[in-house]
Amino acid sequence: MISLIISFYKRPDFLELILQSLDRQSYTNFEIIIAEDNNDPQTVEFVDKARLKHRYNILHVSQEDKGFRKNKILNKALKIASYETIVFLDGDSIPHKNFIEQYYKHIARRTACFGRRVMLGENFTSILLRKQGIGSLRIFLMLFSDSKKIEEGLYLPWFKKIKTGYRGIMGCNWGISKQDLIEVNGFDEDYIHACVGEDNDIEWRLRLNGIHFKSLKHKAIVFHMHHLENYTNEASLLNNELFEEKKKLQKAVCLNGLTKVTG
Repeated sequence: MISLIISFYKRPDFLELILQSLDRQSYTNFEIIIAEDNNDPQTVEFVDKARLKHRYNILHVSQEDKGFRKNKILNKALKIASYETIVFLDGDSIPHKNFIEQYYKHIARRTACFGRRVMLGENFTSILLRKQGIGSLRIFLMLFSDSKKIEEGLYLPWFKKIKTGYRGIMGCNWGISKQDLIEVNGFDEDYIHACVGEDNDIEWRLRLNGIHFKSLKHKAIVFHMHHLENYTNEASLLNNELFEEKKKLQKAVCLNGLTKVTG
């Protein structure tokens, strides 16, 4: 059984396509937790309607919109997750039909997994939104579109990754044992800008705690829908500076995470 946590902010049109793709998953024993970094009444209405349309259990956690607080809402979602296996997906990424199955097969205690993403172009994304469906989400159609990294969308379950330069996990596509996250106190809520906190930092601390990471390239695939970036170069610099300071401390357990640790 799997708890799928979807981080979400103000794009119900994206979320509708994601939920459609989850209806088609080859592995069906999962729950969804919509982790909303906002507190929009329209989301509550959307979720209520979605519960009537879709076969899986849908939970919803939210918080007041006070800027980028993705790590905080991820911790809230983690606390209510029913199952030991946790998979993370962003609210702008449509999962391949075998996405959850691959995580179910490969995640184990002390072994986290991560996949990659196709970058759908602006025009291709607009087609999906206009049709309000994912029928066009096919590799051969992407080849003739404005999409990028299309090769990442090839589903090759027998594929053994050739060792190349390591690129790290992506916050939009990875999974782990819940207990492994609890042991490092979850996500560090000191990060209040996009990037680094929800992937670089958590990966670094997990590795420091002895967690092994396994690539599911060409197995766990998502299709990232086009939208404007939600971070600036200045914010990235601030995040990286904070990350470098934390690495100097060499502490796997963050202080401002699932629980608030003093000292």
